[in-house]
Amino acid sequence: MTSLQSRHIDNVYSIATGGALLADPAASLVHKSWARCVRDHGLDPSRPTPARILPAQEVRAHQQQLEHFLRAARAGMEDIYRRVADLGYMVLLTDAEGITVDYIGNPAWDDQLRRAGLYLGADWNEAHAGTCGVGTCLVERQPLTCHQTEHFDATHIALTCTTAPLFDHGGKLTAILDVSALRSPEARESQHLVRHLVSIYARMIEDADFLRHFRGHWILRLGSAFGLVDVAGEVMLAFDDSGTLAGANGGARQVFAGQPLLHGGSVSELLHLPMDAIWRLGNSAASAMPFAHTVLLPGGGEYHASLIAPRVRRVATPTQTTPRPSDRLPPLARIAGDDDPAMQKLLAQARRLVDRGIHVLIEGETGSGKEVLARALHGASRRAALPFVAVNCAAIPDSLIESELFGYTPGSFTGGRAKGMKGLIAQADRGTLFLDEIGDMPMALQTRLLRVLSEGEVLPLGAESPQRVDLAVVAATHRDLWSLVAAGRFREDLYYRLCGAVLQLPPLRARGDRRYLIEAMFHEEAAATESTARLSEAAMQRLMAHDWPGNLRELRNVLRLALALCTGTSITPEDLRLAPHRSAPDHRDATPASADSDDSADTVRLLDALQRHRWHVARAAQELGISRATAYRRMQRFGIVAPQRG
Repeated sequence: MTSLQSRHIDNVYSIATGGALLADPAASLVHKSWARCVRDHGLDPSRPTPARILPAQEVRAHQQQLEHFLRAARAGMEDIYRRVADLGYMVLLTDAEGITVDYIGNPAWDDQLRRAGLYLGADWNEAHAGTCGVGTCLVERQPLTCHQTEHFDATHIALTCTTAPLFDHGGKLTAILDVSALRSPEARESQHLVRHLVSIYARMIEDADFLRHFRGHWILRLGSAFGLVDVAGEVMLAFDDSGTLAGANGGARQVFAGQPLLHGGSVSELLHLPMDAIWRLGNSAASAMPFAHTVLLPGGGEYHASLIAPRVRRVATPTQTTPRPSDRLPPLARIAGDDDPAMQKLLAQARRLVDRGIHVLIEGETGSGKEVLARALHGASRRAALPFVAVNCAAIPDSLIESELFGYTPGSFTGGRAKGMKGLIAQADRGTLFLDEIGDMPMALQTRLLRVLSEGEVLPLGAESPQRVDLAVVAATHRDLWSLVAAGRFREDLYYRLCGAVLQLPPLRARGDRRYLIEAMFHEEAAATESTARLSEAAMQRLMAHDWPGNLRELRNVLRLALALCTGTSITPEDLRLAPHRSAPDHRDATPASADSDDSADTVRLLDALQRHRWHVARAAQELGISRATAYRRMQRFGIVAPQRG
């Protein structure tokens, strides 16, 4: 250990255990993080830890959660890297858990970057890595720089990391954009320009994802600079042909803070303009009189306007406010081909469930298309123009799932947003709430969810009175919920609330319409990459013969890679990268008796690993090949308590 590292450890320990926070906001933010690391995460500054890199299989699972968002993010990462590469910087992207899902760096520095944790699969969550650009940005939810000795861990004090949070089209924290360097000037001011650049690109990535998601809607762009409004509109509003708001980008959420941007609101009412005037804004970019196409927003800001027409065909026409049932069915119909009677029967059932007020439970293996079916049900309903909010109950850490689902009021707990946060359930009001992997929801939250479903009310953390919500609920699981009920791991009353109707999705290997699915997905991927390649019959036969343990998700990845590798005009079997044949994975829970047996073995393995690693949960989880959140969840389920807490 160097003398610099030794002094750093003393400084961190002194401030984290009672030293006064400095007046400088940036320093105060870092010192608050140091205190959290010691007090809340149990980290010891005198015991530096090497970078934690997740196994490739776990990294792929994290990447799949951001599948659509990664496309826009990658384009932004490549552009910013071209601007900073010569200065010694690299670029990485993490998900909302702090796991690195994409990165770009100089290949000559691969070994150094991996040792420093600036690499694919690195875990930069503050609970494991201490104060750092990514982990602290996840907590503070604002752009920041963690420069050299501002890092908690002494092994990171040579690094400088500048980060910005990325929010999806619904305002949910989705990823962190990070620009880091192994070496940099000592002065913190040297990173000011980089921080400005990262903030700009974060907004560009968010807006690109917004435009992709709402490509079937009218989008009104509002910008302060007349000549740049078409390419740099700070405020964007998405709405349908009737003027009903469907989405707002980050700039709009800031400008219209406190105003109803969704839930059936009207763009005309929001802007205090008649719809005829809004339609005329479409010609603003070509106007010789920019003052004729300006909009006054709250606070007196004057913005120039540009209107973007839908880029894909929509079902509804400008005179239709509610699509006819016959117009709303095609999205469901496209899920399956005519060659699979079982799927056609399932879709016929799904059509009858639309707008009937019945909660739906979708069962099926991982990757079999449960969320696709849920979105199709939403798109075929009267709620189609309103929010579809997807919640992966297995992906949100236990420490965050309650606040993420139910939201919280200002001042509810340390580290929360000053203005509080609207929970995902409330965000889905009047729309559809999709609860993926519902079998992994902690028991304590199952009780609160039951109240939402039975009473139509949600109570945010810290609130005194509940608020009404109107929800269509679709849940999904790859597990046998009834076995979980029998084993005491899932509430029976919640089970009956959720399974008003059960739709069982078959795995890809069992579907008779595999050729239809392969062709449809291939055309989607080819169109997305503007590829003119075709799928040869030999390649099709190989795809048809594959057992597809990863189901539709695996198929999409295989086709995407084949299009990237193809050098000719035709995809051949040599372009396909298929996993070796193996017996189909059993994703279903066993019977209660065998579940108890599995629990016993899992308990022993987890307890063993925790004792070997002196109750360091992250290291035990890494050894077992599971996420930290899963380890904590199993500790709670098995009643395992660390000795110092006993």
